Amino acid sequence: MPELPEVETMRRGVLGVVGARVERIAQLACPRKPIAFTPEPRQFQDRTAGRNVTGVDRIGKRVLVRLDTGDAIVFEPRMTGLVLVKDSPDPLYLRVHVGLKGGAEPDLWFWDRRGLGNVRLLSEAEQGVAFGPDKLGPDGLVVSSGDLRRRLASSRREVKVALLDQKAVAGIGNIYAAEALHVAGVHPAARCDRLSGRQWEAIVDAIHEVLEEAIRCEGSTLSDGTYRNALNADGGYQNQHRVYDKAGDPCRRCGATILRIVQAQRSTFFCPGCQTRRRK
Repeated sequence: MPELPEVETMRRGVLGVVGARVERIAQLACPRKPIAFTPEPRQFQDRTAGRNVTGVDRIGKRVLVRLDTGDAIVFEPRMTGLVLVKDSPDPLYLRVHVGLKGGAEPDLWFWDRRGLGNVRLLSEAEQGVAFGPDKLGPDGLVVSSGDLRRRLASSRREVKVALLDQKAVAGIGNIYAAEALHVAGVHPAARCDRLSGRQWEAIVDAIHEVLEEAIRCEGSTLSDGTYRNALNADGGYQNQHRVYDKAGDPCRRCGATILRIVQAQRSTFFCPGCQTRRRK
């Protein structure tokens, strides 16, 4: 967390920086664990000051602020990071400030409570290495069933665990893997090499459905309240969760009790009534 829908919401929320000129960028003093910030602050400032913002993109779970040099300021939120243009949840955890001029937004901020995120300035060549096909799979919004099947169908891993592999499909995390598998009616512990072609099609259709719905709702703000959109407001998709964090509740589809298991040290939620372990 944040996953693809939350990061896409951040990206859309900061589009007002496009057309602005970078005046300054500063790593802010924070008494908590420092984030990774590269290159060193003086070089970062020298390469960005006076440069125009030409676009804001998302690659997987990262926001890229593109500059007219071809460089990109890459914000990677990881567990608790946020990219903001307005007030932060708590100024204690502000990590990076980008001062702007000439655009719709005068400021861009990176906030991170736990300090697990990072901010990097990457050249075009460095972006190609960091985000190339050997590093990241197709984006979750556009991945096809054929592509995902080619990447995972020979794997002996459990399908929910495999969907978290960013080399297979980019942007999906714990929440949306669980939600998509429920929509698809596939048991999270089913092995990839035992899924049928029809099941792969159902999984990809469900991934697209769930991610698009979550983006419309501006992501999920969980009980810890950490995730906020770019305007420091709650997301809304947590109110639509079918199984995630619903252990003990009845399934909205069939009424069976939702269960929680642990896979690869992560909690997985599923419905034993809707998600049976069928074999091909």
